[in-house]
Amino acid sequence: MKFYNTLSTKIEPFSPISGEITMYVCGITPSSPPHIGHAMRGVIFDVLKRYFIFKGYKVRHIENFTDIDDKMIEIASNLDLTTNELAQKNIDIYLKEMDCLNILRADLYPKATQEMSSIIKMVEKLIDTNYAYESNGDVYFRVSKVSGYGKLSHRKISELLPVARIEPSQYKEADMDFALWKTKKEGEPSWSSPWGEGRPGWHIECSAMALKYLGESIDIHGGGQDLVFPHHENEIAQTEAYTGTEPMASFWIHNGLLRLGEDKMSKSIGNIISLENALENHSVNALRLFFLGSYYRSPLVYNEDNLNAHEKGIGRLITACSPIMLENPSSILNAEEYKNDFITAMDNDLNTPRAIASLFDLAREINRCKEIGVDVSEAQNTLTELASILGLNIDATSQQMDTSNRNVLSVFISIHKQLINHGLTELSEILDSDLVDAGLVPTKILELEKSDIDISALTENQAVLIELLIKTRTRLRESKQFAIADTIRKELEESGIILEDKSDGTNWKLK
Repeated sequence: MKFYNTLSTKIEPFSPISGEITMYVCGITPSSPPHIGHAMRGVIFDVLKRYFIFKGYKVRHIENFTDIDDKMIEIASNLDLTTNELAQKNIDIYLKEMDCLNILRADLYPKATQEMSSIIKMVEKLIDTNYAYESNGDVYFRVSKVSGYGKLSHRKISELLPVARIEPSQYKEADMDFALWKTKKEGEPSWSSPWGEGRPGWHIECSAMALKYLGESIDIHGGGQDLVFPHHENEIAQTEAYTGTEPMASFWIHNGLLRLGEDKMSKSIGNIISLENALENHSVNALRLFFLGSYYRSPLVYNEDNLNAHEKGIGRLITACSPIMLENPSSILNAEEYKNDFITAMDNDLNTPRAIASLFDLAREINRCKEIGVDVSEAQNTLTELASILGLNIDATSQQMDTSNRNVLSVFISIHKQLINHGLTELSEILDSDLVDAGLVPTKILELEKSDIDISALTENQAVLIELLIKTRTRLRESKQFAIADTIRKELEESGIILEDKSDGTNWKLK
């Protein structure tokens, strides 16, 4: 495996320090619910983690929450909440929506506010070793003491000063010095320290958490490219000054940023598309394919047309995974070539666009082989396995089973009523019998609308209802009742279920 290292500006061979890969990824400041920029970062590092696991490694993954800063304090005050209440509310939303995106959970999500003893210990030693100084209740890091400062952003201090997020203070020795501890202001949350009541600076929080949970030297430190300077530059300076160990991280991996038009998506600018909104309008598979369809280090422009195209692309992958029964296959499709192409792409700096192309190449070959009687079952298993490394769920069976947000029951009741209204009593009774035989409810369909009937089994097993409707549609067509048969197709489609008629019967899939 080879990855681009921001520290060296080169693509370098990767090998972990020990048998377990240690990875620290800078998380969110939970001042508001997550947006799709957070989702993009989450998906990219999720795929990196999934690929390591695929290659046989154990991964220890830490992602922090910066749950105290100026913005948190301001927003909490405006909402009449404590910063803890605001943080926990948005952390809960973040974790739920990351789960929805099929992002594997980190091993631990430390919060800055719960790591004060580690932070204070680190600041104390930096003062003792003359890398930091206390001034009027604040503590600042002496940038001039670090000869290699700027090695991550590849700039000299004189070049960094104009672009630094400088917090002006008359108590600093030099403009580039950054805060490790901030003295309390009126109305702010604070913690006790040797320098008085206050709270930590942003950069020292991540250094303390990475050091505590992963050690002095870790394999990978990750985040968005907007964190290279000053956040990650300052992390390196203070951590290596504290430990005396270099490097703090063997690899610094940064993802490109998501844009709306010409601008980076940012809470400060206000050009935000919430992750909740994105999940309401697009499938998880399509969102992940959108994020991974571009090289992870490149900027990505949010585009609805592109997302819609990915929805169709996912449909092609799912179709390729649809099972097909062959009594006497002419041969077996060997997918090893496509798997090797996928691995080669991923080994080469996580080249997900090329890896995705290999998936579609395999899907195309599976579909071709289906038509000529070749056994594609093992190739389908390979396709679903490789797709799962990208966090894509394209298994046709599981896709069909996920009908929780489709109102199939109302279609079922509607069709039953239409059968009775058209005098097709025998077919309505057969549908009643099918329902009872399925073991879901011991009652007739017309009674399902009564308030005291428990229909939970039906709503949880709507896939069974779809199959019963398909059987009913087949019977209607055999009886030349084409109008009602077509109504079943139309009403199911309105509920997000597509029927596909084939020579061996009718299949269905989610719209």
